[in-house]
Amino acid sequence: MAEIILGLMGGLGLFLYGMKLMSDSLEKAAGAKMRSILEFFTKTPLRGILVGTFFTAIIQSSSAATVMVVSFVNSGLMNLYQAAGVIMGANIGTTVTSQLISFNLSALAPAIVMAGVIMVMFSKKIKIQRVGEVLLGFGILFMGLTTMSSSMSVLKESPQVVEVMGSLTNPILAVLVGMVVTAVLQSSSATVGIVLLLANQGLLDIRICFFIILGCNIGACVSALLAGLNGKRDAKRASLIHLLFNIIGTIIMFAALMIALEPITHFIQAISGNSPGREVANAHTLIKIVEVVLLAPFNKQIVKLTGLFVRGDEKKAGEGFQLQFIGAKSVFSPTTAVFDATREMERMGHMAITNLERAMNALITLDEDDIKEVYEVEKQIDFLNHEITNYLVKVNETTLPTDDAKSMGGLFHVVNDIERIGDHAENIADAAISRQEQNIDFSEQAKRELSGMLDMVIKVTTYALDMFSHNNQEHMQEILDLEDKVDQAERDLQESHIQRLTRGECTASAGMMYSDIISGLERVSDHATNIAFSLLDDDPIEQQKEQRAQAAGH
Repeated sequence: MAEIILGLMGGLGLFLYGMKLMSDSLEKAAGAKMRSILEFFTKTPLRGILVGTFFTAIIQSSSAATVMVVSFVNSGLMNLYQAAGVIMGANIGTTVTSQLISFNLSALAPAIVMAGVIMVMFSKKIKIQRVGEVLLGFGILFMGLTTMSSSMSVLKESPQVVEVMGSLTNPILAVLVGMVVTAVLQSSSATVGIVLLLANQGLLDIRICFFIILGCNIGACVSALLAGLNGKRDAKRASLIHLLFNIIGTIIMFAALMIALEPITHFIQAISGNSPGREVANAHTLIKIVEVVLLAPFNKQIVKLTGLFVRGDEKKAGEGFQLQFIGAKSVFSPTTAVFDATREMERMGHMAITNLERAMNALITLDEDDIKEVYEVEKQIDFLNHEITNYLVKVNETTLPTDDAKSMGGLFHVVNDIERIGDHAENIADAAISRQEQNIDFSEQAKRELSGMLDMVIKVTTYALDMFSHNNQEHMQEILDLEDKVDQAERDLQESHIQRLTRGECTASAGMMYSDIISGLERVSDHATNIAFSLLDDDPIEQQKEQRAQAAGH
């Protein structure tokens, strides 16, 4: 008996590890692309259901899909009605795992593991390594199933075990068992896989398996509920959509099974070729599809129902020193971590741009309120710089999707560039105070020149932030052209300022201040260009320099 128990434990360990490795590897390989699909193709509930089904079928984890949806709702990318559709679809997509398990591929498992090992160990290409990890997880999963199956085949010879398993006839108790086991394993697919094996060995009757599957549906909500706990109000509501959908669906299906258990059982057996494993997998899939078909028309009502459980208005973001998209009040998911950090950096960037304009206005008008505001906003920018950098360090220690992992170095540079733009705004505010205290005056021409250069710098910085945040390359050439114009303007303005000094049209102190501000604005433009091209593999600026050098050679 001890050997049998150890065999079961070892098989379960391999099975769970294989499932996690496969799911995590699929998420790393396809997470960034799947995130884009979620982002752009969830405008209607029907589309959301289809995308949720496809997405979850790819990454093999409804928990990961739902946590990602909760994260999207938390960051404002997706509303609750769109989230409801994706969550419903995720419930269908998760049944793909049990369908795969029901086709007994155990004989091929060693070959699949070997293929995965070869790809992981001998390939230098990251994408091939990711595919290798998926195959490795898939093979280990089936080797675990084989080990468990061997142990269970011995158990079925034990009258005591058969009696204990046969005593599970109470439907409500079966639902509770499915719910508790799934909550502990945090994977409905894992629980259904175990139920499938028990049914294959004749240890569980197919009728009681239906009720265990219903319990799995509710137990699978634990991950999303935990993810939503620290989130904003709508993130909590999104995780509740998942729970309510499964509770309501379970009640409906429980009632249907209690009324028509035998006809439903005969139908499942008829379409499954009297294979217990296929019967469990098909029951799992059909229960989910029926739940979605019945509840999808009531999408809006389910969303409204979550409002009864989560009340209160959202606090306005941006008041005081606080984070909006990351931190303690956000939902952390490796698949959306880089996206959330980018949103927070975009917010920080807009603060820096607005503060630069405010600082320049304070320099010209000597408005004391503007000067004070510049310093207050700069403190917020410094706070964001510190928090975002810490967050990126934390993210860098997790397993990220391949494309996101490549962008990490660029993100650290972008935070620093935005912080430096904020520093330049503070420098201009310092100049405004000096101008006020020393009664330094600028000529009308100098004011016009500063205003003209600021307009170009604000334009290039706005374009750059948009290109970085949304991967919008529409203004790429304009950014390069504006960078050249700012560089040329800096040289021309420094020259005209020297001429004014020579003619005695401005004082030395005004001249030094003017020169420092012009140089500072030119450096802001440099930082903006760095931000724009931070995530591109090829640097267009370097390419442009090379083309000019070649042209000069001819």
